[in-house]
Amino acid sequence: MNSQKPVLVYVEDDENSVLVMKMVVERVMKLPTLHVLKSRADFVQQVKRLGMTPDIFLLDIQIRPYDGVELLSMLRGDPQFNQSKVIALTASVTNEEVALLKSGGFDGAIAKPLNIEAFPGLIAKIINGDQVWYIT
Repeated sequence: MNSQKPVLVYVEDDENSVLVMKMVVERVMKLPTLHVLKSRADFVQQVKRLGMTPDIFLLDIQIRPYDGVELLSMLRGDPQFNQSKVIALTASVTNEEVALLKSGGFDGAIAKPLNIEAFPGLIAKIINGDQVWYIT
């Protein structure tokens, strides 16, 4: 994982959420870019067209046509992304859902709405190999 300038991919269908995430990643965290992709059947091909293997995927759970769990399954089905961390972003943070996310293979979860002050530190922990279940 590239700890200096990690490559982040964000899959989200809400334009306001995309704007907030881009602001945090590019202005606050000073990362060069945030790759925003769509939930589509060719999701893995979209990622491969980036020409690099992302360090972290941030997947909205409540997205269509493919939800975050389905996108995770697509990623885990391709060995190129075995080392990438996949983080669920969700507004639904019940104990049951967190248990499902953990058992489903996510490397962590971050509650929405995004806590702008906490987010950079959470990404730093993920880069360092820690699991992050920030659901408060």
